[in-house]
Amino acid sequence: MISALLLILILLPLIGFTLNDAFKQQISTSAQNELKAYLYSILAVTEVDNGQLMMPEALAENQFNVIQSGLFALISTQSRHNKKTNVTWQSNSFLGLDLPDNLPRPKIGQSQFKEIEIDGNPYIIYSYSASFERKILSSDGLSVENIAFPLTVHIIKDQHDYQKQIDQLNQHLWSWLVILMVFLLVVQLAWLLWTLKPLTQFKQELNEIEQGKAMQIQAKYPNELQAVAKQLNTLLNTEQRQRKRYRNALADLAHSLKTPLAVIQSQKDLSKSSFDQTNIISRIISHQLKRAQTAAGASWHLGIDVIKVSDKLVRTLPKIYREPQIEIVSNIAEQSIFKGDEADLTEILGNLLDNACKAAKAQVHLTVYMESGKLNIQIEDDGPGVSPELENEIFKRGIRADSYQQGHGIGLAIVRDLVDSYQGQLSVSRSESLGGAKFNLIFN
Repeated sequence: MISALLLILILLPLIGFTLNDAFKQQISTSAQNELKAYLYSILAVTEVDNGQLMMPEALAENQFNVIQSGLFALISTQSRHNKKTNVTWQSNSFLGLDLPDNLPRPKIGQSQFKEIEIDGNPYIIYSYSASFERKILSSDGLSVENIAFPLTVHIIKDQHDYQKQIDQLNQHLWSWLVILMVFLLVVQLAWLLWTLKPLTQFKQELNEIEQGKAMQIQAKYPNELQAVAKQLNTLLNTEQRQRKRYRNALADLAHSLKTPLAVIQSQKDLSKSSFDQTNIISRIISHQLKRAQTAAGASWHLGIDVIKVSDKLVRTLPKIYREPQIEIVSNIAEQSIFKGDEADLTEILGNLLDNACKAAKAQVHLTVYMESGKLNIQIEDDGPGVSPELENEIFKRGIRADSYQQGHGIGLAIVRDLVDSYQGQLSVSRSESLGGAKFNLIFN
């Protein structure tokens, strides 16, 4: 759209300048031809007799006879001694004006057209140099000699009419060009908006699919986009069917593995250490299955409202941790969307909030907001926090902070794996407001 509008904003002014320059050239040529015609009329009545210039008292063109009529005629000659240009004749119309100092003097048989100033006013001048010959007897009285009498005729005219025509053209030309420019801009903008409307709708539908509000592209589009929409719907359907079959297969695998483990754990003669090891195996199987089921690879067309998942956890966890009573304060911005699977978000928030409740004395804060298109999640508690040397270690499987002793150190490792699968960022630091641990998550 910008390139199309710039084309109008650049092209039309260029056309205007070109037309304006062409008209100026035309006016200049017309004025030059007009002055040339006046010059020929002056040359027709110019005579030289015995070295003296002879001109009639009144000229045929009446403007030359009216004082300061705006049309003047001058004839200049050049002194043989100092090569100085002298005005030897001027029309009656030039009376009362000062003679210009820079009169042109072209070569014999050539002309010159230019602009000059007289008494501070602009004029145009057309000058032509000619040579008259006069015959005189030689010193011996027996032969006739031809003596050249060079002169330059100058026709001067006020630029007022010339400039008036240019100003009128400029006014009309630029007025119509501005009107045409505005009209074309409106038409071009309306046409582009109408043409690009399907793309805008296509983008909106993709955003709805990305946010989880729709599963397919439904609208009808022009042929150029309909093929893309059809292929994209096919891709979405195929991915959804494959993910469903994949999860069903993993669920069957989990069931087939957990049943033998349950049988082993039900043995009466099973030692406590063996029971603990089978329990760890069960947790590891669950972790690996959840990791394999994560929807991070297809997260671009999934969108989950964070508040939908967090509200369930915020209501449930305080009922579990009654001694001491834990208060979970949530501050979740509207339109906070997690581009992924609801089960994955539940696993991430559930593990982090559960760990925070285990470590907290009385308060846990959950803050969620969007910044520069990225989802930011912060979970803070008022417990003893995580020591700097453990900030990286606690995300390894089997390692847990000294803040709590329950569990087997797998929860944070699950969170780390899930965050990595979504190409997110996970870090832990000291909470400025509560003094305990602060977990920071950022998802693109």
